Amino acid sequence: MQRRTVLKSAVAAATQVTPHADLASLDPVWTTADITRNYSLAVFDTLYAYDAQFQVQPQMVEGHRTEDDGKTWEFTLRDGLSFHDGEKVLARDCAATIKRFAARNPFGQAMMKRVAEISAPSDKVIRIRLNQPFPLIRAALAEYQCAIMPTRLAETDPVKQIPEAIGSGPFRFLANERIPGSRVAFAKNQAYVPRASGTPSFHAGPKIVNIDRVIWNFIPDPATASAALQEREIDWWENPTLDLVPQVKSYRDVVVTVKDRTGEMGCLRFNHLYPPFDNPAIRRVVVAAIDQKEVMEAVCGAEPSLYRTDVGLFVPGTPMASSVGVEVTRGPKDYAKLKKDLAAAGYDGRKIVILAATTIPTIWAESQVAADTLSKIGFNIDLQGLEWGTVVQRRASMEPIDKGGWNVFFTWLGGFGNISPAPNIALRGNGKAAWFGWPNNEKIEAMYSTWFDAPDQAAQRKICEAMQLAFWQDPTYAPLGMYQQPTAFQSYMKNVPDGWPQFYGLTKAV
Repeated sequence: MQRRTVLKSAVAAATQVTPHADLASLDPVWTTADITRNYSLAVFDTLYAYDAQFQVQPQMVEGHRTEDDGKTWEFTLRDGLSFHDGEKVLARDCAATIKRFAARNPFGQAMMKRVAEISAPSDKVIRIRLNQPFPLIRAALAEYQCAIMPTRLAETDPVKQIPEAIGSGPFRFLANERIPGSRVAFAKNQAYVPRASGTPSFHAGPKIVNIDRVIWNFIPDPATASAALQEREIDWWENPTLDLVPQVKSYRDVVVTVKDRTGEMGCLRFNHLYPPFDNPAIRRVVVAAIDQKEVMEAVCGAEPSLYRTDVGLFVPGTPMASSVGVEVTRGPKDYAKLKKDLAAAGYDGRKIVILAATTIPTIWAESQVAADTLSKIGFNIDLQGLEWGTVVQRRASMEPIDKGGWNVFFTWLGGFGNISPAPNIALRGNGKAAWFGWPNNEKIEAMYSTWFDAPDQAAQRKICEAMQLAFWQDPTYAPLGMYQQPTAFQSYMKNVPDGWPQFYGLTKAV
């Protein structure tokens, strides 16, 4: 049998997907990597979930009730929930999961500041007692990182990774078929019971699975991935590289469209634990040196309609977005002056270690432009081109630079943190409880906490403007602009969901 025939037979037997990266971690609490998020939404389930309009809907819960003026919440699990090992999902599993999730996730941390107790008075009831009302509690429990797992896994130290993937979601992770660096396999969870009510939307509503197997085959070379899509060797290319999008649009019976409307926001992340980026004056010089247009042209040159500049903390045009201070992100730049500013801020010429993923083209593109800018203004840079999984592992290290630590890494910020401060991982300034980089910023933390108590959207927006103004003075990262990432799939793939790439609801007419 010819190679093409074999591959096309494999496509018919399983849904073949080329993801944007290899799966570096099985733990959605330990890492915020998008690839782990996508895997997590297939393998695990959440108590609540967001629909495509970013509204919170019940998912694993049948319902809830409140007492004591909103300071006591009881959530009742729906029937039919079981883990992939056959054990029933119990309230104590959920309580343990919530505690672990809330130790790392910013939205969860904000909730826990108001929590007096999380308990499981029965097998089906989770009780959360609050010190003060927290109206957004259901939204916090809808975060994908609140991925319900058995107590034995949920009791894992949140700064360590869980050893296995046992969820209750619509797909099972097939550990015996895992090939590190290239292949991840999922199978339909035959025991999964979808919600009886609701409308399928994003990751809310009944999760009805119409395909038996999904295979992620990571293809690091974009040209090879493009050819595989054209020849129908794969069904879905999650993130076609932007320089190849015009070509992919020309392929017969291939659909190219944007499904994730939260966008991707470029991020040069500082390590605040060590010099030189423990100095806010030096961080301000870096932010002032970045020309967002220059970065985004390197990323989206083939499809300029996809990118935006003048990007602050949130996606322009969304309710919490502000133009306050964004003029600092515009060019042209006076590198000679910036070099003097850097010296005046106290930079002493020490080498800075920069982690950049060569296996994700958009990260590598932004890294090269921004690293070149750092060099132009006088930094002594050590740009280390690495596989994305290695970046994911190394960025979690708090070790000093001479012991394998880092000064800067590059990524793209996606998801609800791009439109709301509640789950925004890059904004927080709560020290070693913060996202990688571990900034301390008491002023932003105070405003972040106040945002949750704001009486209406207008008040929330005013707080966000103040946060953005404070951010430019003490930046936790350098914003690099944003773009909308298209996805590409065969036209026989029907009901491809909006939002992050998922496989429930899909049908495959081939």
